[in-house]
Amino acid sequence: MEYLIGFDIGTSSTRCILIDRNGKLISSATKEYPMDTPKPGWAEQDPDSWWEAAVDTVKEVLSLSNIDPGDISAIGLSGQMHGSVFLDKDGKVIRPALLWCDQRTKDQCEDIYRTFGGEEEFIKLSFNRALTGFTAPKILWLRQIEPENYRRVAKILLPKDYIRYRLSGTYATEVSDASGTILMDIEKRTWSDAIIGGLSIDRDLLPPVYESEYISSRVSEEASLLTGLRQGTPIAGGAGDQAGGAVGSGIVYEGIISDYLGTSGVVFAHSDSPVYDPRGRLHSFCHAVRGAWHLMGVTLAAAGSYKWYHDNFGVSDTIKDKYSELSGYELLNKQAEEAPPGSEGLIFLPYLSGERTPYADPDARGVFFGLSYLHDQRHFSRAVMEGVSFSQYDCLKLMKELGITSEKIVLFGGGSKSGLWRQITADIFNTRVVTLNVSEGPSYGAAIIAGAGAGIYEDVRKAARMIISEVTLTKPENKNVEKYNKYYQVYRSLYGSLKQEFKKISGV
Repeated sequence: MEYLIGFDIGTSSTRCILIDRNGKLISSATKEYPMDTPKPGWAEQDPDSWWEAAVDTVKEVLSLSNIDPGDISAIGLSGQMHGSVFLDKDGKVIRPALLWCDQRTKDQCEDIYRTFGGEEEFIKLSFNRALTGFTAPKILWLRQIEPENYRRVAKILLPKDYIRYRLSGTYATEVSDASGTILMDIEKRTWSDAIIGGLSIDRDLLPPVYESEYISSRVSEEASLLTGLRQGTPIAGGAGDQAGGAVGSGIVYEGIISDYLGTSGVVFAHSDSPVYDPRGRLHSFCHAVRGAWHLMGVTLAAAGSYKWYHDNFGVSDTIKDKYSELSGYELLNKQAEEAPPGSEGLIFLPYLSGERTPYADPDARGVFFGLSYLHDQRHFSRAVMEGVSFSQYDCLKLMKELGITSEKIVLFGGGSKSGLWRQITADIFNTRVVTLNVSEGPSYGAAIIAGAGAGIYEDVRKAARMIISEVTLTKPENKNVEKYNKYYQVYRSLYGSLKQEFKKISGV
């Protein structure tokens, strides 16, 4: 039997899965690690914590499955995008990695625009704005603020590609994750000489970039001894977490849009050609499907907002007593269900980490609007769900403006497990929402991509269509659609009213 391994190097944990060639999950393991915030708006992690988690999870997966490592045909890697791993000439980590949600590089983004003659001119080159979370401004920040560290840099890797390096000793990346550096020529699917040269970045600092299914490396003897994997096992290029999650959710052809409700929230659409938005409101990247591209809009704090509420405010004693058999998010969902659609006028702006789409504003902050004496924890928990879905609807509307539509939305990620959140999404989007027979997301997509690279599958598209199917359908309820449309108009107006106040408070 042929087996495939998929990794997802996430922000809060690393997940490793083992599937057979038919897509059946054989075993899985997850290990968590912290995120450091040394200053407000900063977000860092020790890359070696990812490696330790990768070693521990793959050993557990092999132990649980009890299969011969020689039967593993290939390994696929996925992970958080945009993070910067700075290595010295000996391959050692120089400083903690700056993560996708780090907001320190506002000045460097402005520097990028000035270098290329303004925002519009840079978007023409990159197909994307220069945003604080992306990799290029992080490189400039290191050069400007920590020049002694920058002088030591010999290679710059993305998070999943650091795990590839530790597994194989090989420096490599692939098109979907590399797109998020904003150092790519999106149309040509390679590094952009114009952008790299304009920013005076030594191209040798960047690894070779391949198509996502390409076997770019193999497990080294050292990694084999640490992990139990067979030396020489092929490692595919893989994917950034969003492209990997899209492959793992069947978003591999035009006419279907997905909504990922994880720590961040992502509305994602496949395209058979590169799509250029002159205003750069949506990210336009290479897909992990050879010869394809994708658009995505990002809410930085989606299920992350729900986790924030759960961890800091949680569930009332009344709800705990009423549903004593439940705990955690199931209990919080029950609390939210007891509030009516619209949360009786309580509206939440989910800008806990600033925002990307449609505002690209690192100064934006979370807001509860419309408070009155009648509101309690039921309303607050539901309003968080609704505010996140309003933010995701902002992304969907931008896609529609560019002529990209879908007859249904594929919902995945942790938030999709909630029947209430599925209904809220269907009502706010006013479209059918489906979930799938697989729920692993990026790690599953990484395994599929590895299978295509190893020749187990003819290609990524055919593999996804063979393995993935729909299991639930949620239809919008007309009365809720009408109500949510009215609340959305208020939600939509709030950012414009508060934009200047956000800037003021961030400067205090």
